[in-house]
Amino acid sequence: MSARPHRTGPSSRNRRILAVVAGLTTVGALVAAMPAGSHEAQERSHGHGRTVDVQLLSFNDLHGNLQPPSGSGGRVTHTHPDGTTKTIDAGGVEYLATHLREAREGNRYSVTAAAGDLIGATPMLSGLFHDEPTIEALNKLDLDVSSVGNHEFDDGAKELGRIQNGGCHPTAGCHEPGKKFKGADFPYLTANVTHEKSGKPLLDPYFIWKKNGVKIGFIGVTLEGTPDIVNANGIKGLKFNDEIESINKYTKILERKGVKAIVALLHEGGYPASSSYNYDCDSPGAGDGISGPIVDIAKKVSPQVDALVTGHTHEAYACTIPDPSGKPRTVTSAASAGRLYTDTTLTYDRRTRDVVRTSVEAANHVVTRDVPKAPDMTRLIDRWTTLAGPIAGRPVGHIASDIETSATEESPLGNLIADAQLEAFAPADKGGAQLALMNSKGIRASLVHKASGAEGDGVVTYGEAFTVQPFTNMMNVVDLTGAQLVTALQQQVSGANLETPKILQSSKGLTYTLDWTKTGADRVVASSVRLNGEAIDPAKTYRVAMNEFLSAGGDGFAVLKEHRNKVVGASDLDVFIGHLTAHSSAAAPLTPPAVGRVTVVK
Repeated sequence: MSARPHRTGPSSRNRRILAVVAGLTTVGALVAAMPAGSHEAQERSHGHGRTVDVQLLSFNDLHGNLQPPSGSGGRVTHTHPDGTTKTIDAGGVEYLATHLREAREGNRYSVTAAAGDLIGATPMLSGLFHDEPTIEALNKLDLDVSSVGNHEFDDGAKELGRIQNGGCHPTAGCHEPGKKFKGADFPYLTANVTHEKSGKPLLDPYFIWKKNGVKIGFIGVTLEGTPDIVNANGIKGLKFNDEIESINKYTKILERKGVKAIVALLHEGGYPASSSYNYDCDSPGAGDGISGPIVDIAKKVSPQVDALVTGHTHEAYACTIPDPSGKPRTVTSAASAGRLYTDTTLTYDRRTRDVVRTSVEAANHVVTRDVPKAPDMTRLIDRWTTLAGPIAGRPVGHIASDIETSATEESPLGNLIADAQLEAFAPADKGGAQLALMNSKGIRASLVHKASGAEGDGVVTYGEAFTVQPFTNMMNVVDLTGAQLVTALQQQVSGANLETPKILQSSKGLTYTLDWTKTGADRVVASSVRLNGEAIDPAKTYRVAMNEFLSAGGDGFAVLKEHRNKVVGASDLDVFIGHLTAHSSAAAPLTPPAVGRVTVVK
């Protein structure tokens, strides 16, 4: 393998220590736009070598999925020309490494980038070790640069500083005797994340990739709404600024440095009209087949930015959305969990030092599992699996069948988790909870009846439970008025959640009607909200159990920050595991709770 190209940021590696000095508490790789091995990215003969093709490989939202993700989360949909579809098993870092390395072959100019959420909300193999295994894997993948995502802040800014710079975990210590975590070889970019007092970026705002006189600048931002979806305690003293303003600001700075070829790495995304990874979102016109926040952002980001690599929504697309001057510009996203990678060709003009926008091409490619596994990734997974084995394989419960989750509606697993939280915190000495609320996006996987290893069908292991609830948020029991409780339910479908509703999972006894024929907050019929059959009294105080993420107003539930009389309890993971153990056995496995707490009108 040839030596890696020179990489430049605004200062030395020491600048990344900013997060640690301040005491503060989403993976992608960009590759060429051509299918792997289809042609060489080399200096072109026309114009006497004036232009070169730079291969940009990218991915996003890896979420620490080192092993192939299971179930629907490990598949992608392909649509044939005749309209029929097929599903393809995809993902797994052993296969991702092989695909990226094959794609790079023959390309003299190749750079790999990501758009955040590479860590956080991770399966146990990574999460148990504070995501050090994932960073190690990304280093081996030769990732050049990434923006941060909201999940990079799950454990706070101070921990992000450790992930960047290395060092053993402050409480867990070093996970392997005699080995110190080295940190990320690639820079995490935080152009729109600044210290409130100084105004300086938390980490590097941009990165300049150089090779043989070719220079491409990368600007990395996360969504401005990150504070609404991460634990507030971990980001105290930080400000998350407007994505467009931040990208445009550093675009001008890069241009003053003589860097005119620019790519924005943005942890915010859109929603294509089809779930097929190969859907043409430029039909009938440029960008006509995509909606969501990225459309408005792309239309306002400086025309000097040549391409946008995006994420956050876990969708797959390679579109051209008009820039402020009306010219189409490539905007891509590679789904999630390492199931796809994007291959983009950036034709670089040596004379203008800019990208020939009309020549930019991009396509998503499936990380199929029919290629050889990368041996170094297999060794990495085996090493960490051995360390995790005694903990991961421990049985913690039994289930009679699959218990499914859903991010968009009431689900059996959501009901189970909320019931477990209510039971744990109902005793007076535990907080006296009368009901429990759980955020759907905090439930990261379903419980699957089929064995994942040697434990046997129906056995729930610690590792599987951890994958369901990987954040290990501490539980809170708080006072809310009836009016605040009703407002919280209405905020599922209004305000910050108007366009993409987030349905709370509620414990037994809490019932209400959700009317989709209405708009905004009116979708939750206030008069229908009842607890154990009694109408909610707006003036009465209720004791509500929820995780600390929700109690801080996470996921757009701002009213929950108005709580009073907080009692802190065990972690959500410990509560979930305790419930599984207490209520199931091999002879009497747990059955999925029924749904119906929410009456839905369509």
